Amino acid sequence: MGKLGCNINGYLDDTKFREPMPWIGLYVVAASLVFLISMAVDAIQGIRNRKFWFPSKFSSLNATSLTLLAVAMKLSVDLNTSMPRRQEQLAKLSTTVFICTVMGNSMPSLGTMENKEMFMNIMALGILVITVIVNICIQLATGVVYVFWKEQVFIMIIMLVLLLLLSFSALTVPTTKQYLELKYNKKHQVALKESSSETGKTVVDKLRQDLMKYWVMAHTCSPQFVMGRSVTCTAAGAFCLLSAAILAEAMLRSYFMPWSFKFCSGESDYKWSTTFVLVIQTIAVGIGTIAPACRWFTAIHFSCPRKGNQSGTKEFKVEHYWIHSLVEMKECPLTLQVHNRHYRKLVHDAKYKFLDLCIIVQTGIVLTSKLIRCISVFFVSQILSSCNCCKELTRKFKFNKSVSSTQSASESHQPRLKLDLSHFVLHLEGEDNLVQTMMKCSRDPTEHWMRRGEKRRPKYLIKLLEMSTRGFMGVGKFDSNQVPSLGSEEPPNCWALPVVTLTSIAVAIPNISPRLIKELILSVNEGLMYVRTIESDLDAKGDLINIRKAAEVVWLGVEFYHKWLDVDLRKLSLQGESPKETLQQLVDIAKSRLMEFHKASHTNLCLKQSPSNWPIKVLAANSMYRIGQTLLLTAERKNGQVHEKLYEAVAVMISDILGACLTNLQRFISMRCLSTAIEKREESVRDAVCCFGKTLKILKLQEQRAVPSLDPYQIACIDEWRSLYMQKKPLPSYTAESEIASSDSSDVYLTIE
Repeated sequence: MGKLGCNINGYLDDTKFREPMPWIGLYVVAASLVFLISMAVDAIQGIRNRKFWFPSKFSSLNATSLTLLAVAMKLSVDLNTSMPRRQEQLAKLSTTVFICTVMGNSMPSLGTMENKEMFMNIMALGILVITVIVNICIQLATGVVYVFWKEQVFIMIIMLVLLLLLSFSALTVPTTKQYLELKYNKKHQVALKESSSETGKTVVDKLRQDLMKYWVMAHTCSPQFVMGRSVTCTAAGAFCLLSAAILAEAMLRSYFMPWSFKFCSGESDYKWSTTFVLVIQTIAVGIGTIAPACRWFTAIHFSCPRKGNQSGTKEFKVEHYWIHSLVEMKECPLTLQVHNRHYRKLVHDAKYKFLDLCIIVQTGIVLTSKLIRCISVFFVSQILSSCNCCKELTRKFKFNKSVSSTQSASESHQPRLKLDLSHFVLHLEGEDNLVQTMMKCSRDPTEHWMRRGEKRRPKYLIKLLEMSTRGFMGVGKFDSNQVPSLGSEEPPNCWALPVVTLTSIAVAIPNISPRLIKELILSVNEGLMYVRTIESDLDAKGDLINIRKAAEVVWLGVEFYHKWLDVDLRKLSLQGESPKETLQQLVDIAKSRLMEFHKASHTNLCLKQSPSNWPIKVLAANSMYRIGQTLLLTAERKNGQVHEKLYEAVAVMISDILGACLTNLQRFISMRCLSTAIEKREESVRDAVCCFGKTLKILKLQEQRAVPSLDPYQIACIDEWRSLYMQKKPLPSYTAESEIASSDSSDVYLTIE
């Protein structure tokens, strides 16, 4: 009978049922620890990046976090396990406060969600919150929770309020996104017109100012920032701070005023694990309250009377975007098909009544949130005024000692400070008073990310690009139209494949210093990082995807193993007696592979396909055949003199191709500021600013080169460059420096030490 779970008397033996409970408590600790870490990381990132509205990147509301939250609330929903001791009753309370903290902390993440995802997450969160509240009410009635009942009631009310704030704030997200997206597009056009109308500035200076404008626009219209600075999020921060204060009050009273409580003796089934739950969840509440409390305090700081903000009736105006979605839903007819006219009328009337109620609730929530903000401002403004007086006195005391240094610093930064970006701040109705504050908070990161990018500039690539010729003539000379084609058509070129093919040839050339080979590979590797991103963004139709894959496969072998496909380039270099023989071997190997493919295609008609869709190895072989044959033809025209200069010629061709490709950097950086979705635009603009810092020296270097007169779409295509050079059109010279730096010789090589 023991195997069936019964004792010798035939009764159910439940003594072993309680043994896993401490381990279940550790399971709760693990889930709470994940939240603690995620909220701590968000707090650290917010402080580090000076985003004191604290975006919820790691502690966002999603399926994973909701599942972990369901695990972390185990103690709150446990109806029949006794909790006699102090730490167990406190653990019950800390779990409910922990839920409030998670809700308030993750509120800005609503801005990053799609409508359906947001609806499902809010519904799931609502079910969890209602479940917790019902279970706590049952425990209060049955006596499982027999102390801190007042605190539990207050926390349940706060949980309901936070759920309402999250639910009705989510209704405004689609409206604000749509409005700010339209506003961003208009301001983007304004920025382009201002940039095109400015004269006397270099491309680098124009791009720097454009990026500052794009950053201000992207940052101020970031959905998380919009949600984080809203009055409902501010109110949520106040309620989170209040819930944490309630937990602190209960803990302090229980430990420092033990005579005011009478706890039961005995031990819970969770045993020692409840102490761990209490400690971890209390720490999580403390860390998780940082972000909501800072959002609340920042809103108060911006709304204080000393800021010059207007008060009165305008403060309690409910802007239209708060109820826009509800009004639209009310005006749209129901898609529900009800044949009976009487019942159909009842359904429509019920919908109108329900949405009218929702509009009233939404209006009440907004007005209450604004009232909370005004009350907070009233009590905190005196403290802020005292702090400001102390700062002013300190500043006046130190002013005389630092006049000269301050003046020199202001003079050095004066040109950039003159740029007025206030009209690029994107704000909603009722946020006019925050424009100047948001502008000041949004401008600093651009300089930070530029400097950070400059510290990580590609030094090997810059050294290689300094070898490029006037007009990047090597783009037109790496593949000659005199090379006989082995097929009926030729595949198009991408930027990366000729570069990796030429690098493979350079590695195979005999008697070249290993140091030069290593530096060339490092340079090309840095250049390909930019080539990949440029081609990925500019190849919108995806016509070159297969060819770009071929370049990736070839480069993987060249960089790590010094192999072109399965050909050992270093071994070929050691065996070769002259550069021409080595080059001829590579051409022969590539030619044989091409001939095999074309022979198989003629034999089996099913193998015939567009050149762009050829197998990757065939595309690589075709590139090697054409480029290698072109170099051999050049060697014959130079009567053998180029044999000793082959490495130099190849290196300059690589430099020219990379330099020509990187002329798309300006367009690429501008596209990154517009083409991404509004949820990811701030991060995209930040990456563009960092990319500008990395390539700043490259952009300045390219201003000294003459660039062909092609439109932006032609500049993005290497075959358009080749077509221009095949026509032998003259190249315009943009600057006097480019004329001085250019060489009169048309040779595609320079001497490398």
